[in-house]
Parts: sequence; structure tokens; C-alpha cells
Amino acid sequence: MNYKLKKKLELFLEFLIFGLFMGITEDLIAIRLTTDTSFNLRTLWIATIVTIPFAIFGELIVDKKDEITNSINKFFQKKRNKKS
Repeated sequence: MNYKLKKKLELFLEFLIFGLFMGITEDLIAIRLTTDTSFNLRTLWIATIVTIPFAIFGELIVDKKDEITNSINKFFQKKRNKKS
């Protein structure tokens, strides 16, 4: 594995782990504030399962934000050119 790829993977995993931690914490706070459920392993498990896809999706968007921004700009530029 080359150095650049290794660094990208390391950065991705760092943000993913931080995103998971923040997402789980946020979900547990929301669960506690909106229900009478006490904290237990089942609650933690559910919060974790709900958080994982959003954390992964969020990290993929952050990694590709420049490509996504360019694609969106090109899309709207083509629409503007068609209207002219």
C-alpha cells in the first residue's frame, strides 16, 4: 500500500471513529430525552446500529466533497445552458 493511500485510509478511519462516537452519543441523548428508556446494552446496540450507516455515508461524502461539488456545478451549468 503506497503512502498516500495509507494516509487517506488513516484519515478516513479517524473521522469515521469520531463520527461513530458523536453519532452514538447524540442518539443516546435523543433517546433519553424523548423516552423513559434507561441506558442498557440494548439501547447502546440500537444507537450503534442506527449510527453506523450515517457515519459511513457522511465520511464518504466528506472524502468526495470536491468531486460532488464539481458534479453539481456542472449539472446546473448544463441546465442553465439548455434554458438559454
